[in-house]
Formats: sequence, structure tokens, C-alpha cells
Amino acid sequence: MRTLHYLGPEGTFTHQAALEAADFLNPLAGGVALAAEHDVPAILHAVHENGDWGIIAWENNIEGYVVPNLDALIDADNAVGFARVGVDVSFDAFIRLPQGASSDQESIDKALAACTQVTAHPHGLAQCRRFTADHRLREVPSSSNGAACRDLIEGQVALGPGICGELYGLTRVGAAVEDYPGAHTEFVVIAPRDEVSELIPQAAARTERATADGGRVDDDEYESIIAFIPLNTGPGVLANLLDVLRDAGLNMTSFISRPIKGHDGTYSFIATFDAAPWQRHCRDALAEVAGHGDWVKTLAVYPRRERPNPPVDAWMLPNGGVHFDASGMPANWQDDGTVRKELLW
Repeated sequence: MRTLHYLGPEGTFTHQAALEAADFLNPLAGGVALAAEHDVPAILHAVHENGDWGIIAWENNIEGYVVPNLDALIDADNAVGFARVGVDVSFDAFIRLPQGASSDQESIDKALAACTQVTAHPHGLAQCRRFTADHRLREVPSSSNGAACRDLIEGQVALGPGICGELYGLTRVGAAVEDYPGAHTEFVVIAPRDEVSELIPQAAARTERATADGGRVDDDEYESIIAFIPLNTGPGVLANLLDVLRDAGLNMTSFISRPIKGHDGTYSFIATFDAAPWQRHCRDALAEVAGHGDWVKTLAVYPRRERPNPPVDAWMLPNGGVHFDASGMPANWQDDGTVRKELLW
């Protein structure tokens, strides 16, 4: 039996992800018990000190990476991801009616009109700004969406999963109030580093599948998240790092940077690509980067899931910028006033 720690209280999206993760982790652990924690450092502490498992939010398709969790995993002494779980995210709006108040629609509307604040996790607040603006509410961040609902007081609106209404005795005043439908959050299940090679199926066997002449393993069934810190800075340093990954034939699907806190101009770079560190071409690339004297750390390795690869349509582009459609570039495009304004030349 293993304990899986998640960001509590009950009713968070992380709780939902933990329930889903427990279903497929049961065979690996002979049973999984869930434990709510008040913050992510407590989850990482349980993994590092107790040898337990944890689950943390990683990336949202509206707000992007959950940066504090990314930073925490970069700094963690003994924690690495070995599985990912996706949860569809939709926010309902809740209030707590005054004690003894009627639950008829007129009373509900009156109570909502008297609210001056909205509370949720910062990512939840960011995903529901239209609702906040429409009701002229002031944002009050909470440690989690579940905590926002659990601790809701009169005069506030809480944003959270639909299950929070019944769980905490709240009155729903809006359903699916997020700005953009189709929001989805990916979560990473983490374990002590020494365990992960055993938890990922056939990891050791795949190491031996590389051909004798250094050829590549013939599958891309895994995805890895690797952090790099070049110890030398200056022109070409990042390009040199990317050249190594390109020359290894790694299909990189994400690349972001994070500042090294308190040190101007220094960054860690986090790459996600379709390969596992024990595969020959990936291992050789990591060895080459480390051989240059740069810092390298595997943050997560998990079975790769099929993902869409849609084109970026013109209507999806931000305002401004320069883009030429399929008809091609006009001969005098460099002299066009709009182009000159957008490219600042």
C-alpha cells in the first residue's frame, strides 16, 4: 500500500487527478491511499522524506505551466515524475447564503449582488476573468480551488469544481464560468528517484535494445522533461545546447526558460521531448551536454500519450505581428508600413 499526496482539501482538481491516478497506480502499489496536503512543498517533503508518492499540477492549456510547481520540481532533492494524468477543467461559481436565508432565486440573486470578492487558486482566477469583471468583484487568491470553496464566507464568490457545491454546502450561482471552454490541466505523479526506473515498465530492458554500433532504439513510447543550466553565458550558448538536441534527432515539443532566482541574466531551460533518458540517442545527448560542464537534471519520464498536432490557423494568431498567407509574400513587403511598424525597422 502506498500513499499518494495531493493538494487539498477535497474537491480540488488535483484531488480529481489523484482519484484517477490511484485507479491505474493500484496494480503497481498493491493499493493507493490518498492524503491531502496544504501546499506543494508538503507533497514534495512526503516524497523525499517518507518515500511516498505525490501528484502536482503541471500544465494548463489556457494559462500554461504551473510555474511554482515547475520551480519546486527543479529544486527537489529526491523527486521525479513517472506518470501524467489529464483532467478537464470547468469552473462553477458558488456563494454561501446567510444563515436562515431562503434559497429561492430572488434571495440568491440578492446575495450574489452583495458580493464584492471572488476567490480561487490564481490559475482559476485567471481563467474566469470575464465573470469577475461582469460582477465587479475583487480577486482574492487562495491556496487551491477546493480551499476557496471550503473557506468561503458571505460576501465572496468561490470558483471551483462542480463537486464543491455538495461537498461544502454551497449555492451554485453560475456554471462553466470560465472564459474559454475546453480547458485541460495535466498533472504529474512523482516518486523518489531511485524508484522510478522500476516503476516505468521495461526501462532497464530498453537500455539494452540499442544496437551495438550506437544506433537508436526504434520507438518513441516515452516522453521526458529535462532541465538544463548552461554554466557559461553569452552569444551562442543556448544555440549550442539546441544543436545537441537537434543532432540527436530528439522531437522537442516544448522549450521554456525560468530565471535562477536572485541572479540576473541566468536561466534554467526546460525541454520536453519524445524519448527516454535510457534510450541511446537521448542518453548520448545528455552525456554530451553534461560533458560540456553544464547542469542537467531529469524532471520526469512517463509513457507518451497520443496528442493532437493541429496547425496554427490564422484566426488563432495574436493581434499585430507579421504573417503572409498561402498566396505568398508581396514583392515589396519590406517597404509596407504595417510590416515596418510590427518589426520595428
